Amino acid sequence: MDDSEDMRATRRCMEALQAPGDALPLLDCGESGSTLRFLIPLSLVLRGGAVFTGQGRLMERPLEPYARLFAEKGVAFTQENGLCTVKGALPPGLYRLPGDVSSQFITGLLYALPLLTGGSELELTTELESGGYVDLTLDALARFGVTVSYDGGRRYRIAGGQTYRPAQVTVEADYSQTAFFCAANALGGSVELLNLNPDSAQGDRVILEYTRRLAEAGEVTLDVSQCPDLVPALALMAALRAGERTRIVNAGRLRIKESDRLETVTTELTALGARITQTPDSLVLEGVSSLKGGVTVRGHNDHRIAMMLGIAAAGADAPFTLLDAQCVAKSYPGFWSDYRVLGGRFEEVSP
Repeated sequence: MDDSEDMRATRRCMEALQAPGDALPLLDCGESGSTLRFLIPLSLVLRGGAVFTGQGRLMERPLEPYARLFAEKGVAFTQENGLCTVKGALPPGLYRLPGDVSSQFITGLLYALPLLTGGSELELTTELESGGYVDLTLDALARFGVTVSYDGGRRYRIAGGQTYRPAQVTVEADYSQTAFFCAANALGGSVELLNLNPDSAQGDRVILEYTRRLAEAGEVTLDVSQCPDLVPALALMAALRAGERTRIVNAGRLRIKESDRLETVTTELTALGARITQTPDSLVLEGVSSLKGGVTVRGHNDHRIAMMLGIAAAGADAPFTLLDAQCVAKSYPGFWSDYRVLGGRFEEVSP
């Protein structure tokens, strides 16, 4: 498994939480939103709080659900000058969170609440989006000896006094990264995708169904409320459905990722000749027969945008220049090596 920047950030912060000393630890989350949101509640349980920092757009991404919740629980929460500081103790009880901002807030609490002395309930105040990630959380908790009762709707019941037990597990293949090679195949490639779990809880496993739908004639509407990370790969495939319209809807949360992904997908694919219209929470694409080369596009320090543009070369009529290509290291450091092994051609040039 590639040792990505996000994985290193999580390990680094976990080590800092275990370091000796009475002061609040400083946790540098890099650009990892999952590290930040997962560890804020855990830091309160393990160390009585922490000071969090990060890089890029990380500290601009929403933390309001925690801020509101902690105010109710008497936990201090401040966010200023690129730092987020939390201090206090999480009490057992009822925790209410919106389900349509990010599933990472839910996962963070599900990691922390079993360690409290008493039982708790987690109630969602809105419909859950990206529910597959919460399913993965529940599966991971169970594998390490922690039980959570879920009513199938908006409520989770968590017994207190639980402990995590060591376990040997195998991490299954990632459908989120697989999406880019699905796009490569849709553009004429023949990449064999191995070891995918057809029964996975990953919401992004829908990439296989959505790829099939994009191969059919006629207008297609894709709801990405449960799989927003698929949008760059889906948009690339849709851009090359010559003469066909595709609507990618319920995608508003993409505006608060490493980049504003609705904007960057539109800007960069348009530079390559795609026909895209964006709304506040959707994309409408009118398919063209090929993309153009001879231009310069940017990854916007967003790993999924850079991977989308790398695969887009398969549908372009001439080479083009991609700036910020190495930002793929956030989640897939070996992307360009695999790209070359699979037949992709590129040369690195100095700025």
